[in-house]
Amino acid sequence: MGDRSPKAVQKQATQKQSKNKAQQQQKGQALAAKQAGNNPKRTK
Repeated sequence: MGDRSPKAVQKQATQKQSKNKAQQQQKGQALAAKQAGNNPKRTK
């Protein structure tokens, strides 16, 4: 945990970003599925 070298900090930041990206993609997919499922009127 005490490793504060630029390389370690960069690696942590990259991991954080990719994690957030994955979560947002899941949210987006869930939202899209929800919208598609909840709008039967618009499918005509």
